[in-house]
Amino acid sequence: MVLSGSTGTLPSLDKVGSQKQPASRATGSSARAKSAAFRAAERARERRKRALLIAAAVLVVAAVGGGIAAGVAITGSKGHGSPSSASDAASATLTGPAGPEGIPLEGGAVLASASTAADGQTVDGIQCQSNEQVAYHIHTHLTVYVNGALRPIPAGIGIVKPVAQQTTNGTFYEASQCYYWLHVHAQDGVIHVEAPNQTTYTLGQFFAIWRQPLTSTRVGPAQGTVTAYVNGVRYSGDPASITLGSHEDVQLDVGTVVAPKKVDWSHAQL
Repeated sequence: MVLSGSTGTLPSLDKVGSQKQPASRATGSSARAKSAAFRAAERARERRKRALLIAAAVLVVAAVGGGIAAGVAITGSKGHGSPSSASDAASATLTGPAGPEGIPLEGGAVLASASTAADGQTVDGIQCQSNEQVAYHIHTHLTVYVNGALRPIPAGIGIVKPVAQQTTNGTFYEASQCYYWLHVHAQDGVIHVEAPNQTTYTLGQFFAIWRQPLTSTRVGPAQGTVTAYVNGVRYSGDPASITLGSHEDVQLDVGTVVAPKKVDWSHAQL
């Protein structure tokens, strides 16, 4: 039946429903988009949080590692727990023109020639190798007085077939064949300990490489009562048993006793 005055028929229920569906789908799509955006933002926040936590952990590890490295450097520099020159009891300091290693050169007649030293064979377990070893690298200073007169330690001990290198601060010797783990580069009294592993090396081993005697009554060719000092403190034992420690000052007096002197290691690149 058609109503009077009507210009057309009423839309069917199917048509009405079909007209409302697009709005419903739009609303659902908008909700899903908002939900997806929310989840994406949450994931982004979680990623940022994890990144911050990781960064903080890295900073903590770096700080702790730096502290450990500094501690190792400080401990390693002393070598075998030996006292450094900072605790040297000697009141006087060795003076003179600085040599190629920044330590004063020693003048006068040498105690004994370096030519008597071993020429490559292993001495008391210490080898002679073509390259200097760096796993364990420390320096000890040795001063010898005979009846009050300074007798320098010659350069080249422990350096087989040494080759002289001229520098603005004096002569520096390098090996053309091999280096013993204990050797001397310049006439400044510095004994280099450059070994493949950290162990105890003694003054007696250095003199063995030099092929010179060292006892309580003899230092090389010099004979008499030997008075020994380590970092300015009197050493009462066998001088051959003195341990070579990092930045230690060893003084041997044959005959006349000389007040102990120390080296200013702060000027050395050692």
